[in-house]
Amino acid sequence: MFTRQGHSSNAVKFPRVLGIECVGTVAHSPSGKFKAGTIVATAMGGLGRAFDGGYAEYCCVPEDQVLPLGKMELEWSVFAAMPETMQTAWGSLFKSLRLLKGERFLIRGGTTSVGLAAAAIAKKYGASHVVGTTRQKGREALLKESGCDEVVVDDGDVSSKLTEKVDKVLELIGTTPLRDSLKCVKPQGIVCMTGIVGNQWAFEGFKPMEDVPTSVCLTSYAGGNEDLIVTPLEELCEEVKAGKMKVAVGKVFGMDDIVEAHELMEANKASGKIVVMT
Repeated sequence: MFTRQGHSSNAVKFPRVLGIECVGTVAHSPSGKFKAGTIVATAMGGLGRAFDGGYAEYCCVPEDQVLPLGKMELEWSVFAAMPETMQTAWGSLFKSLRLLKGERFLIRGGTTSVGLAAAAIAKKYGASHVVGTTRQKGREALLKESGCDEVVVDDGDVSSKLTEKVDKVLELIGTTPLRDSLKCVKPQGIVCMTGIVGNQWAFEGFKPMEDVPTSVCLTSYAGGNEDLIVTPLEELCEEVKAGKMKVAVGKVFGMDDIVEAHELMEANKASGKIVVMT
């Protein structure tokens, strides 16, 4: 969506087929590295920007950017919802936030696809208490189904509503609520800005000495293809298959319905990942 809106700047060479991730089976591997029919996933690394992406019927991707799976027993629509979302959630949690077992964890923008995935992963891998935010009261059930122990309706002042401060915050809304998110963490805590669904990219009037509390750390996460390759995607698929984790699929579209899919994405009303199938 950001690429279509013109936010990818000089990274895109036109004409271009968009789509920064895809899953499928190998049709042909020139070097013989992958057998035909191997189940694979790929994301980022120039996909949909430097070369044609996931909206193409066939994608030609550099071999070192392909993650093969030994087995995959999920429905394709569920598997398709996982690569970029799981990579972003996993990398944010364990690369940038360095989430540890027993920690309290807040997801600002909890009903986004990454937020729902982060809740499921954090709970599965040992967070003691997961808090998710939403701007709509009707979405509490969705958050709790994905692993949240507590839900806070976000009116911009989440820090005053928490029952207790948290160790780590995953900021998915962006710069708009960032000052408040920094107030939500304990001393030595970390806030990671990963998403910008609020669509405000610049932080106007930011004063580090005033806005960042003493001993609180502010970082970011912008994962690439190399991060997908080290994400335990097959293990996560097995967890989903066993019912130990849930992947929230908002809606599935066909290739001819790309426009409708993007309209839903811009409206932020999908309640999960939007998937386009061939």
